[in-house]
Amino acid sequence: MTPALTPLRGTGDPLGAGVPSLADGPTRGRLTPAAIDGFVRLVAIWRLSTAEACALLGDVSERTWFRMKKGTWSETLSQDALTRISALIGLYKGLRLLFSSPLAEEWIGLPNASPLYHGQRPLDGMIEGGIPRMLAVRRHIDALRGGL
Repeated sequence: MTPALTPLRGTGDPLGAGVPSLADGPTRGRLTPAAIDGFVRLVAIWRLSTAEACALLGDVSERTWFRMKKGTWSETLSQDALTRISALIGLYKGLRLLFSSPLAEEWIGLPNASPLYHGQRPLDGMIEGGIPRMLAVRRHIDALRGGL
C-alpha cells in the first residue's frame, strides 16, 4: 500500500507535499544563503550588468546587490525574490541540458525571433515581464528539450 502524501499546512494539495513553503519566514531564511550564492554565480556566468541583476531580482538597489555579492547582506529574501531566483536557476539548468557551451551561457542575451520574445533578448523580456515572463521562458526551454 502506498503511503498517503501529507499536504502542506493549509494548502489542501497533496501534490505539494514536501515542497518548502516560501511564505514561511524560517524556510526563506534557510534557503536565502544558497539562493544568493546561486544567483551570484548565475550573474557571472551570464555576464549580466549590475542593473540587469538588480532588475531580475525585483529592482533591489545596487547597494543591496553589492552587499549580496560580497556576502555581507544578512537579510532574508522575500518570497518574490526566491521565486525569481528559482525560475532563473531552473532556466539555466534547462539551457545547459538543451545547448552546449557557449550557447547555453549566451542564449538569454541573444535576440530571439520566437513569438514569445518579439525579436528581443529573452533577458529583456524577463526584466520587463517579471515572474510571469521568467516562468514562460523557463517553460519554453523545458518544452524545447521535451521536459513538458
